[in-house]
Amino acid sequence: MKNISQLAISLFVVAAAAMSAPAFAQTGPVAENSGAHPELALTYTYIRGNAPPAGCGCFSLNGGSGSLVWPLGMGRFALVGSVTDTTAQNLLDSGQALNLSLYAAGVRYKPFHRGPWQPFGEALLGVAHASGALVKGQYSVITNANAALATQVGGGVDLRLSSHFALRLAEVNYLLTTFNNATNDRQNNLGLSAGLVFRFGQ
Repeated sequence: MKNISQLAISLFVVAAAAMSAPAFAQTGPVAENSGAHPELALTYTYIRGNAPPAGCGCFSLNGGSGSLVWPLGMGRFALVGSVTDTTAQNLLDSGQALNLSLYAAGVRYKPFHRGPWQPFGEALLGVAHASGALVKGQYSVITNANAALATQVGGGVDLRLSSHFALRLAEVNYLLTTFNNATNDRQNNLGLSAGLVFRFGQ
């Protein structure tokens, strides 16, 4: 997981340094159907988690995400598949670690834009998997750690650098997971991501 995070951050920095100059020098309009191409995104991901059923008890997880986008028709709508892996060490000063993995698929909407800014919104449904000392303890109440229902709703904005590359400046998602917690089996989480987007076929 550490290697995935380092790779995403390295790609982000290298791409920004190598391609920002020619991207901003481009003055011609971007074709309206420029978004109608498959995309692969590699991002650093931060999740603000909330496991306890009452109060905040919030904690932070850090990791990486990868997503594949396949456009439908002219590209306003697309199918999305996403994998996320994040980790928290010494959770809430307990000395225990938590690893949270998400596997989801859904639909993305991206309006056509002639400029370099490309916003999008999406809704995904999938499975969350939890592991680590926190969920393997003798007294853990999380009996569905291997597979809990998860939903992800949000959006973001990309900055087009060239016909094949873009920077994901920000992606913000509300993430709902349904791990057993002996009270309401519901966790409300906030996900933030940024990284590099590869576009194919342009």
